[in-house]
Amino acid sequence: MKLLNPRGFGLVCATAAVVAGSTVAGCAEQVEGTAHPNTSELAAYKTEAAASSAAATSSRRAAAQSQAIDDNCAQFPATTGLGVTSYNDFVDAHDANAPDYAAKRDAAAQTLEDAAVKVETGVNTAAESLPPDLAAKFNEYVAAARALAAETRGMTYTAPVGPLNEASKRVNDARNAVRDACPKR
Repeated sequence: MKLLNPRGFGLVCATAAVVAGSTVAGCAEQVEGTAHPNTSELAAYKTEAAASSAAATSSRRAAAQSQAIDDNCAQFPATTGLGVTSYNDFVDAHDANAPDYAAKRDAAAQTLEDAAVKVETGVNTAAESLPPDLAAKFNEYVAAARALAAETRGMTYTAPVGPLNEASKRVNDARNAVRDACPKR
């Protein structure tokens, strides 16, 4: 029994393909006229493409919003916690008439200001991606922290503590509002 020669078989197949292609091409006839799209299919395609584009945009927007919420809410406790700790150290020094009172006062004011700047930067970086109600809560914290920093800087042993206590309450309320609005981890 003799096997087929692969080269010979390939040559026969190639020749048959060329002959078949030439026959089909020679029998082809050109159609007269101008090509026009099927208007109903074109309209359906445009509608589907617009819906797909809108879905992709919505998906990107949702992903950006989720990322902005995660970025801002994740950093908030640590950033503002430093301000709380430093402020509490200042209050303890004030109440104890400690010799390092002025240094702790200034450190507390600066730490509160630094926290306000960091939170504000996060909100500004997120821009439109952060939901407006959450952005407003972050911005309230920023304003409250700056007000407490200003009150803290102005404190002396003889200054009334009422405005300082009010500013401190405002910061605590703002921190709680942000924590309540952020997703639980």
